[in-house]
Amino acid sequence: MNIDIDVGGQTLVFGGKSYSVSTAKNGLGEKNGSMCTPRGRHIVRARIGAGQPMNAVFVRRRPTGEVWTPELHAQYPGRDWMLTRILWLSGCEPGFNRLGNVDTMRRVIYIHGTHDFAEMGKPGSHGCIRMRNQDIAELFDLVPPYTPVEIKP
Repeated sequence: MNIDIDVGGQTLVFGGKSYSVSTAKNGLGEKNGSMCTPRGRHIVRARIGAGQPMNAVFVRRRPTGEVWTPELHAQYPGRDWMLTRILWLSGCEPGFNRLGNVDTMRRVIYIHGTHDFAEMGKPGSHGCIRMRNQDIAELFDLVPPYTPVEIKP
């Protein structure tokens, strides 16, 4: 089974179930530093966060020991919240989304949970694919490493 991400529709589909997501505010693009969501064929290279509580906070793929709350959010208003679980993506198309200055994995592009105030169904991320925490926890439990991911306009 594949994960299919429709950027135009702001949806992720896996196993016949559709989830609302939020992709990059800057649109689509593969270049390093663009803060865009990369297109094309990818795989889930790593699954991060198994066993962590809902709303667990991650920085650089490591749990901080914090659990997101509105009060914590207010303390760090500019933080790009990565919560609950992370699926780290790797591009499969050399020269397009793999290797060089277009490498999805080096750009640290994830499918991850986000805070309760983030709007789903509307672009707003820094390049990653954001999901509601319940949704990413459910998806995480269903998706093995190396699951194919297709990101389409």
